[in-house]
Amino acid sequence: MSRIAKSPVVIPAKVEVDLTANSINISGPLGKMSQSLTKGVELKREGETITFSATSNETHARAMSGTLRSLVANMVQGVSVGFTRKLTLVGVGYKAQAQGAMLNLELGYSHPINHKMPEGITVKTATPTEVEITGADKQVVGQVAAQIRAYRAPEPYKGKGVRYSDEVVQIKESKKK
Repeated sequence: MSRIAKSPVVIPAKVEVDLTANSINISGPLGKMSQSLTKGVELKREGETITFSATSNETHARAMSGTLRSLVANMVQGVSVGFTRKLTLVGVGYKAQAQGAMLNLELGYSHPINHKMPEGITVKTATPTEVEITGADKQVVGQVAAQIRAYRAPEPYKGKGVRYSDEVVQIKESKKK
């Protein structure tokens, strides 16, 4: 059995869980999420916890029990607390401005970049060089942050570009004569 699947998922008081034969639906203050269940994984709700176990001893069933446990735990955290990813813009003239569901970026190109946020994702800019992406779905928050970072990834000589707030960019030494 997967070591991850051995630990149960605790359901907070403000989160509702609906288990059906082939899906799990979770709703909370920040939204609703659902996940289809895979064959070979059994879910049991015991009070305020959900436990996961593989129905057979196959490698795929054991692996999917841990994967499903992680997905459900992320869903519970997403609908109750949410996920946040922070980006920092480093460079002269690099700035961002949030306008509703749009993020307007100026990253040293001859044109501004307008990035539309998907459904359920909000963006804030506390300062022109800091971007905060929040949402209930961990995968979507990470994907949006990666797409914004891809517009101008940090370069290794001066460190200019869009980087995660906790990212450390190794600066290379320039070529000497």
